[in-house]
Amino acid sequence: MDVDALNTGLLVLRVTVGAVILAHGVNHIVGGGRIAGTARWFESLGMRPGILHAWLASLTEVAVGPMLILGLLTPLAAAGVLGVMLVAWITNHRGNGFFIFRPGEGGST
Repeated sequence: MDVDALNTGLLVLRVTVGAVILAHGVNHIVGGGRIAGTARWFESLGMRPGILHAWLASLTEVAVGPMLILGLLTPLAAAGVLGVMLVAWITNHRGNGFFIFRPGEGGST
């Protein structure tokens, strides 16, 4: 396999995941229901106190997204993404599927 092609593919993957995670974290803080809405949603999933979990998840996403985009401390950034996504899968996506578009499912409600 061509090393340049592999490196380019990994760069695109890293930047894409970083951008999605960053946007997700920003949306939790300032989108829709803001951080209070995210906290209420997290509480409804059994994560108490919701406000603490909302801030921890959101700030993790806002921190590790740019780290991935810029390629800074990539293993640490990837661990942050893995941690947040593992909790998301356990608390919500495992029972509801990957795409969640039902009313009441999301931090902006």
